[in-house]
Amino acid sequence: MTLQPLIQHIDTIESVDDLATIKQCVGDSYQWLQDAFDTTPVNQLVTGRAQFVDALLCHLWDLFGLTEHPDLALCAVGGYGRGHLQPYSDIDLLIVSKRSLDASTEEKIGRFITLLWDIKLDVGQSVRTIKETVKLAKDDITIATNLVESRLLSGSEAVFEKLWEEVNGRNTWTSKAFFAAKYNEQKARHAKFNGTAYNLEPNVKENPGCLRDIQSIGWVAKKHFKEYDGWNLVGHGYFTEQEHSELITCRMHLWKIRCALHLVAGRSENRLLFDYQPDVASMLGYGDEGKVSVERMMRDFFRVVRRVSELNEMLLQRFRYDMLNQTVQSTTHINRQFSLLDGMIAPRTENVFETPEDILDFLKLIADTPDVKGLETDCIRQLRDAHRKFETAYFVERELCRNKLILLFRHPHFFDYAWDVMHQYGILQAYLPEWDAIVGMMQFDLFHAYTVDEHTHRLVKYVNHYFSPDNTEFPRCRRICRHLDKPEILYIAAIFHDIAKGRDGDHSTLGAQDVEKFCSRHGLPSEDAQLISWLVENHLLMSVVAQRRDIYDPDVINEFASEMRSHTHLNLLYALTLADIRATNDNLWNDWKASLLRELYLMTQKALDNGLRCQVTLNERVDMHKHQSRQMITEYGLDMGAVDALWARLDDDYFVRFKPAQIAWHTQEIIRAQMDWMDSEDTRLLVTANDNSAKGGTEVLIYGKDRKALFAQVASVLDSRNCSIHDAHVTVTKDGYVFDSLLVLENDGERLSSSRIQTLLKAIHDQLEKPGRAHDNRRKLPRQMRQLDVPTKIRFFTVGDEATLIELEALDAPGILAKVGHAFVDCNVTLRLAKVSTIGERAEDIFIVSNDAGKPLNQDQQVALKKQILFKLDQLEDITIP
Repeated sequence: MTLQPLIQHIDTIESVDDLATIKQCVGDSYQWLQDAFDTTPVNQLVTGRAQFVDALLCHLWDLFGLTEHPDLALCAVGGYGRGHLQPYSDIDLLIVSKRSLDASTEEKIGRFITLLWDIKLDVGQSVRTIKETVKLAKDDITIATNLVESRLLSGSEAVFEKLWEEVNGRNTWTSKAFFAAKYNEQKARHAKFNGTAYNLEPNVKENPGCLRDIQSIGWVAKKHFKEYDGWNLVGHGYFTEQEHSELITCRMHLWKIRCALHLVAGRSENRLLFDYQPDVASMLGYGDEGKVSVERMMRDFFRVVRRVSELNEMLLQRFRYDMLNQTVQSTTHINRQFSLLDGMIAPRTENVFETPEDILDFLKLIADTPDVKGLETDCIRQLRDAHRKFETAYFVERELCRNKLILLFRHPHFFDYAWDVMHQYGILQAYLPEWDAIVGMMQFDLFHAYTVDEHTHRLVKYVNHYFSPDNTEFPRCRRICRHLDKPEILYIAAIFHDIAKGRDGDHSTLGAQDVEKFCSRHGLPSEDAQLISWLVENHLLMSVVAQRRDIYDPDVINEFASEMRSHTHLNLLYALTLADIRATNDNLWNDWKASLLRELYLMTQKALDNGLRCQVTLNERVDMHKHQSRQMITEYGLDMGAVDALWARLDDDYFVRFKPAQIAWHTQEIIRAQMDWMDSEDTRLLVTANDNSAKGGTEVLIYGKDRKALFAQVASVLDSRNCSIHDAHVTVTKDGYVFDSLLVLENDGERLSSSRIQTLLKAIHDQLEKPGRAHDNRRKLPRQMRQLDVPTKIRFFTVGDEATLIELEALDAPGILAKVGHAFVDCNVTLRLAKVSTIGERAEDIFIVSNDAGKPLNQDQQVALKKQILFKLDQLEDITIP
C-alpha cells in the first residue's frame, strides 16, 4: 500500500460514528510506515505521516460540522506544525477562535477530541481564543515556540492570520528575547545529560547533538528571519552549502533512528534503551548479530551527534552576536594567526591549519593561553575542514607530530581545556588509530554510563583535577600528583587504560602492549614506558582487591603489596583507580568505595614500609586500635572488667577489621544491653545502628544468641526496603553468641537518613521475632537487567585451616543475598564474612565460610553448596518493573 490510497480511503468515511472504518484507516497508516520503512526515504515517511493525519483531521473536522463555524480555526503546532510527524509522536493541535465559543460548538469540539482519543491518536490539544493564546505565549516560551511553527489545517484563514500577526508582533517575544530564552533552554537541557550525547541509552530527541539541537536552529531562524527553509540561512551567510547539506544528512539519520525506535517500541519512545537497540539496529540494516550490530549502529549515531553539536555551536554563536546586537567587547592578538575575541579563540587568516602539525601547535597555543573559553565559529569551521583534508593518514605517522604531542602531554596546562578540544573535535581520533577504534564504542552493561572514549576523556579530566589547587575533596591524590616528577606518566596511562576494549583478548594486557608501542615511537625512556605499561595492565587490580577480597587478611595484603613493587606504583595506581571509578558512572562513587580504597592504600603503604612483613603491620594495628578504643570507652563510664571480658571472646581479626570508634561503640552497646536486659537465658537479639561509626555508610549491629538463617533474614528485610549490604562481618564467639556488623546503604549508593534507619531497625527486629525464616520480598527485576546476560559463576578457594572463600558472580537480582544465606543454612555452612559488591548489573560477592566442624568445605560439601545456591538463585522472580 502507498500513501495516496491511504489518504483517499479517508474520503470513504461518511460518519463520525463509523468507528471501525476510522480505526481501520489509522491501522493501515501504521502498516504503511512499517512496510515502506526499508524502501522509502525517511523524510517522505515523516512528511507522509503528517499528510495522512492532516487529511484525517480535516475530514473529521468537516464531519462534525466545525468547518461551518466562521470564526474557528484548527491549527497544527509544534513538530506537527512543521509538517513532520514520527509514527507515534504527539499530534499537537490548537483550536483557536475569535471570541468565546457557544455551548453547541464546545460540545462538537469535545466530541471531536474524544474521537481522536478513541482511535488511539496521541493528541495534545488546547482550545483558546486569540486573546488567550497571545497572553499565554507572552508568558511561556514553550507555547511561543509551538506557535512559531503553527499552520492552518482547516477553518478560518482570517482567524489564523490574526493569530499569526499577534504572536509575531512586537508585544510578544522579540527575536532577542526569544533567542536568549532558547539558548538558555538548550544549555539547561544539555546539563541534564551531563553535557554529553555519549550516553549508552541516549535520547535521540533531547540529547546534546540530537534532533532538538537541530530544531533550535530552525526555531531561531524562523523567529528572526521569518525563513522556513534552512537553505535560506546559506544566503544570510550563516551556513555554507556543504554545512547545510551536512545538517540535513544528519537530521535524516536521526529521523531514521527515531522512526525505527517508534515502530519497534509501538509507542512514542525517544530513549534508545538497551531493550530496543538490537531490533532498531536490525531495522536500520546493521544486521541481526546482537551486540555487534548495535555496536555498528551506535558508532554511526555518536559520530552524527558530534557533527550536529559542532554545527549547532557554530550557528548559535553567530546568532548570539547578531540577534542580541552584541559586538566584540575584547580583542587580544595572541600571535599573527590567532586572536582572542571575548575569550573565544579565532583565526586571523584563512587556512590556519595547513598541516597536522598546525593543529597540534594550535592546541599548545590554547594550553599557553588560559583565557581561552572556547572556539569561535570560523575556528570551528577551519578545524572541521582541516580534519577532512588530513583524514587520509593518522598524525602519529609524522615524526614532528609525535614530538609535538609528547610536549603537549608534558605541558602543565594542556589537560585543562586543550584536552577537551582534542577530544571534542576529533583530533586525538585523527592522531591515533587505537583511539579512533574506541570512538563511540558501546559498553553493554549497567556499570558504565558512557562510551569508551567519553569515559576515558572524563577519567583524564578527573586526574587533571588532582593537580588543581581547587582540589580539596581528594587531598591524598593532590599530594601524590603534586610530587610527581613526570605527570605525563599518569596521563598517558589514563588515556590508554581502556584503549584495547572491543578486541579479542584481555583489554588490560592488550592495552599494555599498545602503550609500550606508543612510548617507544614517541621516545619515552624505557623505565617510564615500563611503569606506564604496568599501570595499564593493572588498572583494575586495586579496585578488584578492595571490593572483592578481604583486605584485612594478611595474605591478601602481602600479595597485593608484592604486586605494587614500590610506593610509586601504589601512589599512581591509587590515583588512577579513583579517577577510573568516578569517570565510569556518576552514581558509582560513594564514601564506601572511598573508605575501601583508602584502607587498602594505607595498609599496603605500611606493609611496604615494613618490608612486606604484613603480620607486623596487622599486629601494630591491633595494639593501636585497642589502645585508642580504651581511651574512648573510659568516657562512657563502663566497667573495664566487663570490657576485658567481652574483648577476650573476640580474636585479633576483629580488632584489625574495625576502627577504634566502631569498637568503642560495639562495646558500649553490648555491655549496656547485658546490664539492662540481656542474660544467658535471653534469646532476643540486640539490633541497633550507627550512622557515624563507619565512614562508608550506616553500620547495623546485631548481637545475641546464634540462630540459623540470621543473615538471610536480615538481608531479605534490607533488600525489600531497597537497601543494600556492602560489607558484612559475622563472628560467632566461643560461647555461642553471634556478632554481625553490616554496612548498609541505599540502593543508589546514598547514605540512609535518620528516619530510614529507625524504620529499618524496626523491620529487622520484627522479622527476627517472627517464626520461620522468609521475608516477603516484592521487589522486581529492573527493566534494564532483563536485556543483560550474566551467567552465574561460583568458585571455591581454601583459606588457611579454618575457612573456604566463595566467589559468586551473578545477575544482581532482588533477593540474591537472602537466597544465598538460606543456601548456607540448608547445607550447614557457617558464614564468617561477606563482602558484597555490585558492578552495574553484576553481583560480585565474596563469602568466607566454614563447615559445621569449623573447617574448610571438602569437595563434596562444595559441590552440594554450589548446587543449592544455583537452585536458590533460579527461584528469583524475573519480572520487569512496570
